[in-house]
Amino acid sequence: MKLKLKVWRQTNARSAGKFEIYEAPDVSPDMSFLEMLDVINERLTAQGGAPIAFDHDCREGICGACSLTINGVPHGPERGTTVCQLHMRHFKDGDTIVIEPWRAKPFPVVRDLVVDRSSFDRIIQAGGYVSANTGGVPDANAIPIGKERAETAMDAAACIGCGACVAACPNASAMLFVAAKVSHLAALPQGQVERRRRVLNMVETMDKEGFGNCTNHYECMRACPKSIHVKFIAQMNREYLRAASA
Repeated sequence: MKLKLKVWRQTNARSAGKFEIYEAPDVSPDMSFLEMLDVINERLTAQGGAPIAFDHDCREGICGACSLTINGVPHGPERGTTVCQLHMRHFKDGDTIVIEPWRAKPFPVVRDLVVDRSSFDRIIQAGGYVSANTGGVPDANAIPIGKERAETAMDAAACIGCGACVAACPNASAMLFVAAKVSHLAALPQGQVERRRRVLNMVETMDKEGFGNCTNHYECMRACPKSIHVKFIAQMNREYLRAASA
């Protein structure tokens, strides 16, 4: 395959960025998207140029670090797929591919395609945890949890915190991410101790970080590589109203 890449290059958050064009003449359809970028970077390095900076870790679709916007879509055209699991066979010979970082004020650019997502970390630090007494801890399977409740908690816990929901939302809202974390712990017995202050603290921190509000575009659910459902946003809103009125 022969492709043309239009890649966003930016030195840091304070500098002005721009698109640069790169030719990719010998791309195997079996390559992953990140493997294709590795080949481009090897060529750039051999030519004495600066390689394209992009984030990645596990390359197994688990961590979500591979946060790229491809042709305007976070994580690319395939639903339920991270960039590292996106293969080049989903593109056509001769295509022009536009590659950008997440576009959201709370995710400032570090360099090129890498953004700082520490705002998500601060939201988790505000309440995304449970308290546990030290000493003898019962086995997890010793606490009876109904099948429906357990499955709901697992569906919410599938969130990998990649930020695609923010990048896809016209308002740069983080509500799908926060809702998944709140709903996951609210559904389990272990999460009841902090239940009220968790949702209040996490929502307050989300607002302080500068994320926008949800206006029901549903783009977050479309872009989510783990297909987190927007029903969890409604659940978080109910949690918040109960906690705020208590």
